[in-house]
Amino acid sequence: MTMQTPMQAQMQAPTVLTIAGTDPSGGAGISADLKTFSALGAFGTVVVTAVVTQNTQGVAAIHQLDGATVAGQLTNLLDDVHVDAVKIGMLGTAEVTRAVAQVLRDRELGPIVLDPVMVATSGHRLLPAEAVEALRDDLIPLVDLITPNIPEAADLLGVPEATSMCDMARQVRALAELCPGVLLKGGHLDGPESTDLLFVDDRLTELDAPRVDTRNTHGTGCTLSSAIAALRPQRESWADSVRDAKSYLTGALGAADDLSIGSGHGPVHHFWQSWGAQS
Repeated sequence: MTMQTPMQAQMQAPTVLTIAGTDPSGGAGISADLKTFSALGAFGTVVVTAVVTQNTQGVAAIHQLDGATVAGQLTNLLDDVHVDAVKIGMLGTAEVTRAVAQVLRDRELGPIVLDPVMVATSGHRLLPAEAVEALRDDLIPLVDLITPNIPEAADLLGVPEATSMCDMARQVRALAELCPGVLLKGGHLDGPESTDLLFVDDRLTELDAPRVDTRNTHGTGCTLSSAIAALRPQRESWADSVRDAKSYLTGALGAADDLSIGSGHGPVHHFWQSWGAQS
């Protein structure tokens, strides 16, 4: 049996790109993405779309980068670095959305996961209504999996929010007309479990997870989508990637109260597996 050297093992780690905004509190945006990539054995690269002034209590201001600056970062990176998977988060404007879409349209990349970030947990709108059309028409057709929550799905489809699993099933199929893979997150519905619907390869799958009793949920959407992107090059299918990503997030939520970050909605514990093993 041939033993791998540390260098060989390192080179097998997938390289994953996040295209998203910042978060000084470290719980969401590119901070959450990079932590998640590292926790799940992937090397993270970054294209920044916006500099966000925020903490665990909410968003105070957003400094939006222009489309040319974002496209320049992305093009320059891809000219040099092979990317195995992409996670797209906060884009902020129609201009940036279309700029990212144009670059991706001209490149051959690995699987792309889009978290259609529209509204922060605090209620601050992160994607203007006029940019939703650009997201839906220009970018979503280029990606492999989208991960909207119930309000985001309704926003994308221009319909009322789902209030039942039947509503969710109808909406996930409608979203599948826009993108080949859809993970519709059901956390906004009541119940002892949170049920997501995954529609991929013309198959609908229910994925249940226990609700974790914690107020420290900052960055859950970012973390889940980046976990899926990090795991997709390491798993056989989208279903396996999503299941393992959800399991990772459940653990991160369960350990969130072990941290003490800020006085609002604190972050999930991205390194719950490795830090716990050291204690």
